[in-house]
Amino acid sequence: MIERFFKFKERNTDLKTEIIAGIATFMAMSYIIAANPLILEAAGMDRGATTLATCIVSGLITILMGLLANYPIALAPGMGINAFFAYTICKGMGIDWRIGLGFFFIEGIIILIITFTKLREIIVNSIPYSLKCAISVGIGLFLTFIGFENAGIITKDPVTFVKLSNFQNIEVLKCVILTSIGLFLITFLLYKKVKGAILIGILTATLMNLLPFFKIKGMELSFLNVNLSPTFFKLDIIGALKIVYIPLIFTLLFVDFFDTIGTIIGVATKAGFVDKDGKIKGVGRVLISDSFGPVVASLFGTSTVTSYIESAAGIEEGGRTGFASLVTGLLFFIVIPFTPFVGFIVPPAVAPALIIVGIMMMEPILRINFNDYTESVPAFITLISMPFTYSISNGIFLGFISYVVIKLITGRIKEISPVMFILSLFFIIFFVLNPIG
Repeated sequence: MIERFFKFKERNTDLKTEIIAGIATFMAMSYIIAANPLILEAAGMDRGATTLATCIVSGLITILMGLLANYPIALAPGMGINAFFAYTICKGMGIDWRIGLGFFFIEGIIILIITFTKLREIIVNSIPYSLKCAISVGIGLFLTFIGFENAGIITKDPVTFVKLSNFQNIEVLKCVILTSIGLFLITFLLYKKVKGAILIGILTATLMNLLPFFKIKGMELSFLNVNLSPTFFKLDIIGALKIVYIPLIFTLLFVDFFDTIGTIIGVATKAGFVDKDGKIKGVGRVLISDSFGPVVASLFGTSTVTSYIESAAGIEEGGRTGFASLVTGLLFFIVIPFTPFVGFIVPPAVAPALIIVGIMMMEPILRINFNDYTESVPAFITLISMPFTYSISNGIFLGFISYVVIKLITGRIKEISPVMFILSLFFIIFFVLNPIG
């Protein structure tokens, strides 16, 4: 019955593979259980409450994705948008976090309306194939960059922006060694075609972190008083409806909308769900499932929930159906009694998975026609802008605008779909008015 419902045979998979894939995805993204509350704490939110909210909402929406869309995509509070919420909206502008949650609720309702009218699906299917491939590759580079950052291999620099970290610092060296062991182990296991290679690598690095030598200062276990009441249904929708807040709501809407589209395109391309015409199979139900994320998240008391590119870790393990998402979602609930101990999964233990998945997502670059500069230049701008600007959305915005402009100046206007033209105009306006600055 399970095999028929999730179409195992049709997608060339089996129960064991889907379980391993679901676990691998959970392990690759489980850092969000610890990371999201730390970020939201800067907004004045209770860390224990946001930890529990993160688990519950991630589990609910991921299971919904598995059952409704039958896709191996997991969801959780988005990194980047949570930082914008905490540090810019709440801490920087002095807006109460309850009103901020109201922003998420409102933009979530707008996204739901757009999705149910199928406008969102039309937008996704109107994106040129070269840009779809570039988005996948760009996300891979972005993940690798984050992996290097979590590993302590790179650090910021006021002159060169990024530089190699000081390995003479013992704490940095511990992070790098821990990541390197995990990375080499995963690479070896992949070479030997061992199922669950990424999962084994993460678990090994996590267990090694318990050894006295590898204990990293600043990444110690912290016990939390987990209680949902401080944030549950505490959003202030009325307070968020002021005219002055409209630019902020639309900023959150744009970032959420296109971060999600970028992630879905990247994951679908990796899983082979994009047909020869560049359309994503079953994307409608995927978008509907994802659209409930912002609304549900705001009700429970956390930043907006969105599709996670770390789902690619499960896809690489062979996950091709929603059963993998079902496993991932259930694990978010199973881990709730152990949330005080989630600090065991430190960033350097997850870094090898991010780097490896980033490498795996490079493959679509081979499908970009580099002999046609009207396709390759916008594609390159798309993929390189994501790690350079530390934003999936920025890569999409710049790629779309450059695609339309280049097609226009080369006289290939007929290749520009009306949707692409309209979106590019919106993106230009968005960049001009963007309150992020």
